[in-house]
Amino acid sequence: MLARAIGVPHISTGAMLRDNVEAGTELGQQAQAIMAAGDLVPDDLVVAMVKDRLSKEDAACGFLLDGFPRNVVQAEALDAAMGEGALELAVLVEADEEELVQRLLQRAQEQGREDDNEETIRNRQQVYRDETEPLVGYYPDNGVSVVAVDGMGAIDEVFARIVNALADN
Repeated sequence: MLARAIGVPHISTGAMLRDNVEAGTELGQQAQAIMAAGDLVPDDLVVAMVKDRLSKEDAACGFLLDGFPRNVVQAEALDAAMGEGALELAVLVEADEEELVQRLLQRAQEQGREDDNEETIRNRQQVYRDETEPLVGYYPDNGVSVVAVDGMGAIDEVFARIVNALADN
């Protein structure tokens, strides 16, 4: 919704990885077992995939990254590939952890996603705290604004909050 609203491509590493798994590519085969356990796919694989995607013509005038970077190493690799200042803003969508677990369990049931069981989801939450949360400090230290948005509520409410936050920045 957001990418359409601001007219840029939505670049989701999760979707790209799932597409590779479904297509049976080499990357997909490497990533499948890792993703099923709820762990992060190795940085070098994800960075290469994102760099390739960002080189496409439709991303020349902007893009929305979803699920990347997941850690400081990936952020540094993105900075090295794109140059300092390539990112302008990071949106931190904050939500209650127990609510997230319930949402993901419901999504798993609705979409038949086998990799979304409670143990895997809780492992992802721990991985987030260990690996991704440090980006909240990394970005401001490297000239990228971080805007926190309340992620609780209906999708259209959260979307409106994000759009308003972007308009204010």
